[in-house]
Amino acid sequence: MKRTAQTPAPPPVVTIATVTYNAEKTLARTLKSVAGQFYPHIELLIIDGCSTDRTMELIHQYVDDNANREYPHDIRVIREPDKGLYDAMNKALNHAHGDYIVFLNAGDELHAPDTLKQTFGLMKATPGHMPGVVYGNTDIVDCNRNFICHRRLRPPKHLNWRSFCWGMLVCHQSFYVRTSLARQVPYNLNYRFSADYDWCVRVLKQAQAQNWPVLNSGCIMTDYLNEGLTTKNHKESLKERFRIMTTYYGWLPTLLLHGWFVLRAILKP
Repeated sequence: MKRTAQTPAPPPVVTIATVTYNAEKTLARTLKSVAGQFYPHIELLIIDGCSTDRTMELIHQYVDDNANREYPHDIRVIREPDKGLYDAMNKALNHAHGDYIVFLNAGDELHAPDTLKQTFGLMKATPGHMPGVVYGNTDIVDCNRNFICHRRLRPPKHLNWRSFCWGMLVCHQSFYVRTSLARQVPYNLNYRFSADYDWCVRVLKQAQAQNWPVLNSGCIMTDYLNEGLTTKNHKESLKERFRIMTTYYGWLPTLLLHGWFVLRAILKP
């Protein structure tokens, strides 16, 4: 049936992009959190870098079980060699079919079964009504899904690219981007550990330049596993982040801000 001006458009499709490589120990929890969503407009896009463990077995089982779920969704799997995490994430940008894309890697989980329904359920899938970026809060959990803490850096009520001079205020896994916008700013492969920080800044700069609204969902969107690539390579990540900050905010402001970061860490109870 042809849609009229009065016919409401369906809610947007959300692409959940999951990059895997030998992720058999952590992937199941991520897949379970996607399968448990009450929101039916999901594309699960898995980019696997030719895993040699049971990762593909878990993925095939997930695909087989999908048709029997209460809210089945589209699933696509791309398995081929890559040049690392951020190269695989660039592939996801190119292959995503959804209106929005978010990166939820092995071990990370959507916070609750109604996370996507709360965030996108009432949104109209027309460009004039859709923000360029939707973001929210993050909880840190351990490998047994036990709550550790709320993420120390909390997203501000209003977010723009300058906000990130205070650090990674929004966790990458709680940062949903309009796919057409995200494709305009692929990940910079010169950064090994903090390309996500650089990407978020550039996405927000592009959103501002093109007058895309940025929306705070006001809810906890992700449970983040406290064992990610950046966590394991903390010092190298900080060095890269310093370089990125000088690029966007200048040397002197970056030095002054890092002085404040050190003081804040000392004064923290």
